[in-house]
Amino acid sequence: MKKKYQNIFFIFGLAVLALMITQLDFAQVWSGLCRAGYWFGAVIALWFFLYMFNTASWYVIINNAGKDEENIDKKVGFWWLYKITVSGFALNYATPGGLMGGEPYRIMSLSPKIGTKRASSSVILFAMTHVFSHFWFWFLSVLLYVAIHPLTVAMGVMLTVVVLFSLLAIWFFVKGYKKGIAVSCLSLLSRFPLVKRWAQGFFERHREQLSSIDSQIASLHNQNPKAFVLAVLLELSCRIVSALEIYFILLVILPSANYLDSILILAFTSLFANMLFFLPLQLGGREGGFLMSAKGLALTSSAGIFVALIVRLRELIWTAIGLLLIKFDKKS
Repeated sequence: MKKKYQNIFFIFGLAVLALMITQLDFAQVWSGLCRAGYWFGAVIALWFFLYMFNTASWYVIINNAGKDEENIDKKVGFWWLYKITVSGFALNYATPGGLMGGEPYRIMSLSPKIGTKRASSSVILFAMTHVFSHFWFWFLSVLLYVAIHPLTVAMGVMLTVVVLFSLLAIWFFVKGYKKGIAVSCLSLLSRFPLVKRWAQGFFERHREQLSSIDSQIASLHNQNPKAFVLAVLLELSCRIVSALEIYFILLVILPSANYLDSILILAFTSLFANMLFFLPLQLGGREGGFLMSAKGLALTSSAGIFVALIVRLRELIWTAIGLLLIKFDKKS
């Protein structure tokens, strides 16, 4: 990637990160860090390994999707891809709308190595797989809740809605994997008044490229089903293992905390936070999700607030690490 674009991504992300830091209550932060002690270090270290799951999923996609007709096929190293993965997520965290920041950065970084179309299709596939795993995670978490907790009428109604929503989304994504999703999304956008003219113009100008990207997206699911399943399982495993973060934090204040409840807290929190995807760093949505899920599992509000604070600090630290890694990217 050209140095100019690296600097744009870096400065933009840094500005948003600085804004997020100014919103913190530093006295509360210091108190939370003192209370967490060495468990905070464990939370930070955990994400070094969790990002390996994400990188491995993208690595599988890159090496099993269709070849690009541009015939550019430099070696993509795992640790180089790890760096791009972390930086991409850092930009996603810092960008309102989530995918507006990290995905262009990933495409621009990867294009010199494997070609623009193949880079675009692999990034779209990776983003799809990341989101697809969330819906599976939410669906499976409902089954877990029913298995280990008593069910009230109100909770039963809410869980039913989550199941139906998750299954509908899973069906939509499977259809997108089979036939591609780029053309379908542009066709859908062309029906909305505010973006209709832009979407139609973009589709007409890039019809051939979009069709090529869709064919490469479909090739992973149709020609390499084992690779497709592996990529999804890696992302789903990352969701499940990441519940260790909440478990570690809860152990500070609740020695009786268990890992299964940590999975449920993560599931309901991420569901609520993703409903507010337009907020940078999901500001407020994540905290509200922790409070709601903590109360739903008979935990105290203070426990929910403490977990939310430590997770927010971890996100800020890894966002800062990801932004710094942008500056260590060698010019392709």
